[in-house]
Amino acid sequence: MHMQDDARMLGEEDLALINALQLRPRASWTELGRVLDVDPVTVARRWQRLEQRGEAWVCVSPGPALFDHVCAAYVDIDCAAGETAAVVRALAAHPHMLTLERAGGSNRILATVATRDFDQMSRYTLDVLPAVPHITAVRAHIVTHWFAEGGSWRIDALAPGQRDRLRTLAAAAPVDVGRRRITALDRAMFEQLYYDGRAAHRTLAAALDISGSTVKRRIDELTRLGVLSFRCDFARPLGGWPVAVTFWATAPTAALPEIGYALIRLPQTRNCAAVSGTHNLAVQANLHSVAEVTRFENELATMHPELTVSERVITLRHEKMLGRVLDGHGRAISVVPPDIWLETVPAVGDSQ
Repeated sequence: MHMQDDARMLGEEDLALINALQLRPRASWTELGRVLDVDPVTVARRWQRLEQRGEAWVCVSPGPALFDHVCAAYVDIDCAAGETAAVVRALAAHPHMLTLERAGGSNRILATVATRDFDQMSRYTLDVLPAVPHITAVRAHIVTHWFAEGGSWRIDALAPGQRDRLRTLAAAAPVDVGRRRITALDRAMFEQLYYDGRAAHRTLAAALDISGSTVKRRIDELTRLGVLSFRCDFARPLGGWPVAVTFWATAPTAALPEIGYALIRLPQTRNCAAVSGTHNLAVQANLHSVAEVTRFENELATMHPELTVSERVITLRHEKMLGRVLDGHGRAISVVPPDIWLETVPAVGDSQ
């Protein structure tokens, strides 16, 4: 476990490598070295250092097509006074809890949850969560459409020419819904890739007891179908993005798609989704400072006068981000691989 006081800010070289891996999470060290103008051994060593310190990591991430096949929600959770840390520890172990944020007060948690289907989301939010000790209220905002999710957020640490050399054109996915069905083998592969999104095909093959060519073929297929993607993430406070904010907003229903897709083009936007409830739009942004919260909101108001922001909630601490349990500086200290297809949600008090 990391000491709380040994944090160091990430340097320019670290951020350039992270940005390169955001664009090409599984690129070879040779490719990355060529773009960064550093020899491959140095790039590999630099990455290993970041990863060992929990300052950056590559993991598997849901592809855009997967969101059409599962149920997701933002869930507001109220806790008994003084018990929030205990609730966070219990919920961090749940594979359906993708992200946990301490937001909007000492007794509140904002969670991002995903389940296999709507029926399972109902059971999880109505039966399982209220039974967790010290949870006093649960409010679910069901996501009706994702305009973007956090895996597509990019920092801007490379020169445009370097970025262009790393960008790959996504092949148009043929519509073959049958091939999108997630098998038990896929789930086992996802688990391995949550721990290390850069794991070599032969490493995965050995762990899963199948051939390397089978692994490569299935990863390529799931990526092409939009079910699977990869993301590079990092300790955002140490990289210069200490502030995360969630805006709950209302837009005219007819204008929602246009606004949602416009918002994801803003460099600050991390997540943007149409949701159920009092507000019909949730926008999450990563910012350099608290002062930027108002500036960003003004930008939203100028761009979209018809959009009404009714609540802005600053995240005081990210406790978990897409399966990575984080320390107070945003560094990864452990992994709970998300498994949204899990039949039964863990019983209260289970460690897994």
